[in-house]
Amino acid sequence: MTQRAFYSATFKEFLSADSCTIVGEITSRHTQQLQFLQTKSWLAEIELLKSLLSKYRDFQGHIFFEFMIPRMGRRADVIIVFKGHIFVIEFKVGKVGFNNSDMRQAHGYALDLKNFHSASHNKFITPILVSTKTHSLFFPPKFADDGVAETLCINEKELIKAINQIATTSNQENFDAIDWSESGYLPTPTIIEAAQALYAEHKVEDIARSEADSQNLGQTSYRLQQLIHEARSEKRKIICFVTGVPGAGKTLVGLNIASSHSNPEEEEYSVFLSGNGPLVSVLQEALAKDRNSRTSEGLGECRRYTEQFIQNIHKFRDDSLDGNKPPEQVAIFDEAQRAWNAEQTSKFMQTKRNQIGFNKSEPEYLIEVMDRHKDWAVIVALIGGGQEINTGEIGLSGWLDALKNKFSHWNAYYSADLLNGEYVSTGLDSNSLSNGNLMPCLHLATSMRSFRAEKLSSCIHYLIAGNSELAKQLYGTFKHLYPIKITRNLEVAKSWIKLKSRANESKGMLASSNGIRLKAEGIFVKNTIEPKAWFLGQSEDIRSSHFLEDVATEFDVQGLEIDWGLVAWDADYRFGTNKFEHWRFRGTRWEQRKKAENQRYLENAYRVLMTRSRQGMVIFLPEGNDNDITRKVEFYDNTFKYLKKCGIEEI
Repeated sequence: MTQRAFYSATFKEFLSADSCTIVGEITSRHTQQLQFLQTKSWLAEIELLKSLLSKYRDFQGHIFFEFMIPRMGRRADVIIVFKGHIFVIEFKVGKVGFNNSDMRQAHGYALDLKNFHSASHNKFITPILVSTKTHSLFFPPKFADDGVAETLCINEKELIKAINQIATTSNQENFDAIDWSESGYLPTPTIIEAAQALYAEHKVEDIARSEADSQNLGQTSYRLQQLIHEARSEKRKIICFVTGVPGAGKTLVGLNIASSHSNPEEEEYSVFLSGNGPLVSVLQEALAKDRNSRTSEGLGECRRYTEQFIQNIHKFRDDSLDGNKPPEQVAIFDEAQRAWNAEQTSKFMQTKRNQIGFNKSEPEYLIEVMDRHKDWAVIVALIGGGQEINTGEIGLSGWLDALKNKFSHWNAYYSADLLNGEYVSTGLDSNSLSNGNLMPCLHLATSMRSFRAEKLSSCIHYLIAGNSELAKQLYGTFKHLYPIKITRNLEVAKSWIKLKSRANESKGMLASSNGIRLKAEGIFVKNTIEPKAWFLGQSEDIRSSHFLEDVATEFDVQGLEIDWGLVAWDADYRFGTNKFEHWRFRGTRWEQRKKAENQRYLENAYRVLMTRSRQGMVIFLPEGNDNDITRKVEFYDNTFKYLKKCGIEEI
């Protein structure tokens, strides 16, 4: 019997089995506390399906109850495999009418099967929403190019008739239902879904999208846990640098450690720290709501709990000003390359925190705080390449300098990739880590963000660098899986992204924080968004990303992701005669960015924006207007031509 479902049987076996026995089998495999209403619903579904199928005893098919959908914690009510077609069925017993949320849920289950269940990639899948108290609304299904239909909303009496008609019309080849159900699945959850999975005590390996990714993530997490144990038992202080391409799972590795040791009473009590305010607030709220849904605790209590092990790094820093050692023995610093340099940190601490004479970089101060532990301590620094987007961010060199000059008694662990050009400036080599230990598994090489295009990160790297030839070459290898389009019309861009987004897939509008002149197009980058509402809000919430009204900048979305992105491209990063030019809008006019550091921040801003979308994106590039000296046509035309040279097609 398949382990993917709580109950599995052929039509013939199902019809001959006792209904209460079936309920008992489903109940015995359910791990959560059951309510009477749940078992009553199962019995009603079973009796209904028995009644309907009894009229078609010659039909040969297979039925599954409570089938695990390849994202953590989701189960479809019923799946029927019939005539080579898969039907994902959600019942609304005793419910009158159909609502959009239920339709999106059923559609989402079908899409998850299509995208992440290996044996479903080439199958036709129809999601069906069944209401037991609504008139029949059966219509011929509309199938997308990938073979997934829109959700059918039908009355119970029409269910088997509809299934037979759809399966006969699609004329698919039969397949073994058990073999299909037991095939592998490669889930690619968002960072929010992954955090919820880890929090619910799933293994980090379970949320990798391939065997190789699973091995890489698993090895990295396991080795870090070993190093923490060794540091405690051998009374040592160590710092581990974990590197990886954007979306490779660095944050997951950190969250895995923090969620595994979130009890303050533990010897290896850990805290996940990030200076990324939106990421922290979104994760805290998502985990609190998830805990609230799985326990009897109130939402306020759940929030207090999650805020213990996921904290804003600035709160951690300020709480340590009293000179005492922190309660946590293990500190995980997310996006550690974004820590402030000495100038920025000292200025802030002296003017905002009244720390007269303060003169340290943020890495130096944070290591000093953890060094207050007399016996042992561990720092895990998660390092991303090319993501410094704020003035005063010091990058990896700040950590290496602090270790070399002030904390040479700390042991460092890192992979050889740490010292290549992606993570450090020139002039740094292995001598920068005098007390270092090479460990290859501390590098995560494959992005999990875009399950459709593993080479997206490299493609965007070349696109931002002005190398259209290499960008086009790489894009050509995955354009059939991950569409990137361009248009000069904002409404066309919005229509395209709405058409592409299905079920509960997220969509949102993104732009550079200095894209000031997008204001003429109705895009206001200076308006602040509420990250929790933008990322977690339902489709009906006007504050959510789905409405395509509020735009998120690189500061809002770094470390987070959406399924479909609309990237509005302003004249701050414009293509000139043969290379990109770096501009800043100040007051009433554009000014060129002269400093290399400021140019790099702008490039990284667009790199962040262009790597946030998991399934595809559309770029909106305004036409410009020669009657407005801040939006001349020439500011935009060359960029448009360049992006088309990268292989991006106009819509």
